[in-house]
Amino acid sequence: MREFHFLRALGLRAEVTYLYFSDPDAPPLTTGDLPFCEEVIAIPKPSAYGLAKTITGLVSRWPLPILNYTSPEMSDAVRRVTDRGRFDILHLDSIHMIRYALEATALHPSLRAIYNWHNIESEAMRRFSETARPPKSWYAALTAGKIEALEKWILGDAFGHVVCSERERVQLSAIAPSARLAVIGNGVDTRYFADAGGAAGDRRRIVFVGAMDYFPNADGAVFFASQIWPRIRARLADLELVIVGANPGPGVRSLQELPGVTVTGTVPDVRPWYHEALAAIVPLRTGGGTRLKILEAMAAGVPVVSTPLGAEGLDVTDGSDALIVAAADTEGWVERIAELAESPARRQDLIRAGLNLVETRYDWEMLGAKLRDTYAEWLSASR
Repeated sequence: MREFHFLRALGLRAEVTYLYFSDPDAPPLTTGDLPFCEEVIAIPKPSAYGLAKTITGLVSRWPLPILNYTSPEMSDAVRRVTDRGRFDILHLDSIHMIRYALEATALHPSLRAIYNWHNIESEAMRRFSETARPPKSWYAALTAGKIEALEKWILGDAFGHVVCSERERVQLSAIAPSARLAVIGNGVDTRYFADAGGAAGDRRRIVFVGAMDYFPNADGAVFFASQIWPRIRARLADLELVIVGANPGPGVRSLQELPGVTVTGTVPDVRPWYHEALAAIVPLRTGGGTRLKILEAMAAGVPVVSTPLGAEGLDVTDGSDALIVAAADTEGWVERIAELAESPARRQDLIRAGLNLVETRYDWEMLGAKLRDTYAEWLSASR
């Protein structure tokens, strides 16, 4: 969603050529799908996590997350595009694209590389290393160190960087005080979600929305359903836990064997699942960045209960526009869900505050305008 809305925002002012990795089972996108782009080029997504790449990630400069996105076809496409026309900016969606920036700027020194940081990748990898078991924990710790070295180098070399939160800007500024950094937060299409809240009738769903092939989401789903949910059901037996998200693995799918738990898999539209939700939960214990799922729930008129890590980077206030509870605080989770179930007035206060927050701070139209203005200012200052 961040990538899509950035593309749309930039396309209102600039001629945008979009190169992306396409999934093998999805038809390639065209300018009909993305009318704000001048050209759309799909490159088959390379295979990831094979034995050869895993070993190479141990012994080479490039860590496995970079190798997973290394593609000769993408390199060729970037070279062809940059050779045939003058571009002001090469916008790289995450530091995983670093090798294409190095190749392109070596051939075209006037090209300005700007990285869009979805999170601080080394931080997210290090957090994963602290929760995983050996040998994954050892490999992840080594990978985190390699990513950290690349991040430090990128901060000193690239033209600019866009981060999701002030917390991340401060953290990266401490590493590279001279780096050109701008905070453009994650957002939400408030109009799209405006009617998702539905009527204020009996609400029985607790929803957790997120791609379930992303480890922090899968870990949070398994943890909450197995450790927290039984205690909530013991107090509020009529509630239902619905885990909504694409590509759930065996561990997540097996959760639907628990009483009151539904695992939907991929859905065409998340709004109906918010329609009768009592609350949206974000029980994350690892990961990084800022959570679109929190903003979507607020825009849909659904109160949010999150761990501190889940709400990290967002300007939320515990007890005002969200409820924050430590991941392992079982009784805290029970009390906050019960508070929403047993006090309609309290629930409505949280809904109103959440809506106000996303409408005034996190609407994509507002953030897109900030992105355009930021790029224009940076280019003007560099000429």
